[in-house]
Amino acid sequence: MQTPAPPREPLQTPRAAGVAGIVFALLLAAAMVLIRLGIPQGADAVSDQAVDPTRRSAVRAALALVPFAGICFLWFAGAVRAHVGEGEDRFLATVFLGSGLIFTAMMFGGAAAAAAVFDTAHPAGTSPSRPTWDFGQHLAYTLLIGYAMRMAAVFASSTSVIGHRLGIMPRWLTVLGLLVALVLLFVSPSVPWAELVFPAWSLLLSVHIVVVSFRRAAAAPAS
Repeated sequence: MQTPAPPREPLQTPRAAGVAGIVFALLLAAAMVLIRLGIPQGADAVSDQAVDPTRRSAVRAALALVPFAGICFLWFAGAVRAHVGEGEDRFLATVFLGSGLIFTAMMFGGAAAAAAVFDTAHPAGTSPSRPTWDFGQHLAYTLLIGYAMRMAAVFASSTSVIGHRLGIMPRWLTVLGLLVALVLLFVSPSVPWAELVFPAWSLLLSVHIVVVSFRRAAAAPAS
């Protein structure tokens, strides 16, 4: 009679999730800042003058890092979900995973739109035409701020609720995540730079995950 194989334990990768989250938060914050500086938003944005080559190079470098930020975010979300294991709620897990995937897609789309502003064919040393600039600028900010940040709000709120239910997230971090979700939903579309609260929250959560993982590793031999 064949002995049944013992049930596999859920994958536990809290430290990997924390490190991936830290890298994601830093890359996303850098990309957001450089896009804001390189492609100004609003009626005061100047499009009929040559774009500073240094600023253009900085924006291109930031956009080149966006795919790596997306990869780190997916690793972060996947590792956190694996760490939750069998204790996850299917409804919240679906919202958590779906919002993360849509956020990543919107982030890639916004970065592509921002890159298109600079890649449009035009005479060397000059900026794109006014209609091209306005369309690319509006599309990039609509995807990045209007849609991606709202999906980030859903991700932050679902993560906070899951962490609170399972008791793996301190109350202050849970409350902070819900406040970040409210800011991303109602404030970020109209207040410039408000979207930076998402990478800031991701950084705090990731640092917390790493610190807790090291505490558990240090306490393991004693137990």
